[in-house]
Order: sequence, then structure tokens, then C-alpha cells
Amino acid sequence: MRKNIKTTEAIFPMPVLMVATYNDDDSVDVMNAAWGTMLSRNQVILNLTETHKTVKNIKKRKAFTVSIADSKHVVQADYFGVVSANNISNKFENSGLSVIKSENVDAPIINEFPICLECEFIEYQNGEYGAGVIGKVINVTADESVMNNDKIDISRVNAIAFDPYTHGYYEVTKRVGEAFKDGFKLKK
Repeated sequence: MRKNIKTTEAIFPMPVLMVATYNDDDSVDVMNAAWGTMLSRNQVILNLTETHKTVKNIKKRKAFTVSIADSKHVVQADYFGVVSANNISNKFENSGLSVIKSENVDAPIINEFPICLECEFIEYQNGEYGAGVIGKVINVTADESVMNNDKIDISRVNAIAFDPYTHGYYEVTKRVGEAFKDGFKLKK
């Protein structure tokens, strides 16, 4: 028997994305965004309101990075979601993480997160059904520790996903099938 539940945030898994920008004084700002995805092969969309300092920075600097959070850094990833840069100016420094400047966009790359998308700001949409930042992916970098034969091995990334039902984080590691192949077993 099926049962009605009282939530509308019911898609699982939701990615745990670290969105990084530079502040006006060139210090680093990072926020945790679970509401984001690929819009197309080379575009991302992040459902973020203009009240976030990160969005203000993105609009000013015309750039941002999106890193995939991993299980080794779940405390820092959660910290970036529970603390606002509007209230705590040294938010990034408190994390103990480090950055390098992207060579492709005016935004920082967080060294400790294994995958990073470097993005140019395209536009901010604010409409009846939501708000969001759209960016063009200019470059993707991955730490060599998560690579296998020059490709990302997702089992090495230890990416985390957000559970909107119980507000937990879960590691995404085990491969269970082959996309665009396994379904053909049912084709007659």
C-alpha cells in the first residue's frame, strides 16, 4: 500500500554542490547548493535566490565554480550550507580548506573537492516558478586521485548526495548497471 507523505522536495538523490566565487575584496565565498543540475551538455543551472551573497558575487564577477562534494569533506560541505556569508565574513577560512584561482574564469577552485566545473555566468532568471543562476561550463578539472585511464572513476570520488526526506547525506559510490545498454535486455 502506498502512503501520502508531507513533502514536495522529494527527488533523491540531490547533488551536494559547492558554489564558489570571489567577494569584492577577493576573499573566497562558498555556499552549499543541493538544487542544481546540468541544463545542457555545457550549461549548469542552480536554483538560488538573490539573497545569497554568492549570487551577488556571481553577477558582479560573471563567473563561479561548482565542485562536487565528497564524503571526506561532509563537515565542511554542510558548514557552507548552514552558515551565511552575509553574516560571517571569514566563512571560507573557518573551513580549513584551500583554493587556487581558476585559469579560465574569475573564480576559485577548492583544492580538496575532487571535481570542479569552471563556469561563466550567462544569466539570472527570476520568475513565477523559481529563480536561478545559469552558467556555461568552460572547463572541468578532476584531481588525479579520482582518475582511471584519463577518465573520472566515480567510485573514487565518494560524492555525496542530499536526502530531502530525512536531511541526511549519503555516499554515492557503487556502480549497479550500464547506462544506454542494460535496458536493451528487455527489447524484443
